Amino acid sequence: MAAKSELAPAPGIRMDPGAAPRGLARSALRAGFRLLGIVPFSVYVLLGLVLPTIAIAIGAFENSDTGALTFSNLDVAAHGIYLTGFETSIKLSVLAAVIPGIVGFLIAYAIFTAKGRAGSAIRRVAITASGVFANFGGVPLAFLFIASLGTTGIVTGWLNDLGVNIYAGKFSLFTLTGVLLAYMYFQIPLMVLVILPALEGLRPAWREAASNLGASAWHFWRYIGGPVLFPPFLGCVLLLFGSAFSAYATADAMTAGALPLTSIQIGSFLNGNVIAGQQNVGKALGLGMVVIIAIVMIFYTLLQRRAAKWLR
Repeated sequence: MAAKSELAPAPGIRMDPGAAPRGLARSALRAGFRLLGIVPFSVYVLLGLVLPTIAIAIGAFENSDTGALTFSNLDVAAHGIYLTGFETSIKLSVLAAVIPGIVGFLIAYAIFTAKGRAGSAIRRVAITASGVFANFGGVPLAFLFIASLGTTGIVTGWLNDLGVNIYAGKFSLFTLTGVLLAYMYFQIPLMVLVILPALEGLRPAWREAASNLGASAWHFWRYIGGPVLFPPFLGCVLLLFGSAFSAYATADAMTAGALPLTSIQIGSFLNGNVIAGQQNVGKALGLGMVVIIAIVMIFYTLLQRRAAKWLR
């Protein structure tokens, strides 16, 4: 007699023919509930990012009068005052990324190396304050700087009483330099928040091993700490660049729209200050900003992936 199949049910046990379909249904239901959690975020991304980007891209290549395909909007956006706006925006964003990036890294490193109970308290206070300052911007921040360092500001008056006139030279709060100073108010705390996890990823065992092998502090940072932290540091600087490049309200409120920044120029189009036949030039400017930010974010993602394998 042939041997019984191993898959055959044991004597006295009846197989339920509907058990397998029910198991598949339960698995599908669990997977559906897991996916349900990302639905709100997906809707948010679709309505707040994807659809507006598609609308901007379509409008950038559309004649505002006839609706026909045209490249004239992009041509206008790439010349004259609009090209100057891109140049000024990139210059401001680079300065508002590199300088706060370095200062923020030094502050974060000082927080990271703080030891003991006092160091823990300093760490909590610094992180909390950085979270608050990094999200403070727009018109309130512009008012704060105008009331403090404007021509009739409180701090300006105190300095005048001490014999220091900050407006005696070329400094002005209502120029690129003043806007850069205001941007540092939220860019430096943002750098502290985003670089601290990278600093915490440095293994104490790495430094101990380097010390046991006779390496000095310089050698540790030259061959271990520096190479490990450079990708996340550069990624954080790119993140600061994107933050400064897309900022609008602070610069617009401080300079009354006189500073040639691309974001302010787009705001001018939205407010109705449009030359006849150039209604879609603002969308072409927006498309240019989207492309620049997309390139920055691609490099940021690549750097974060490179850093992740060392800082897990």
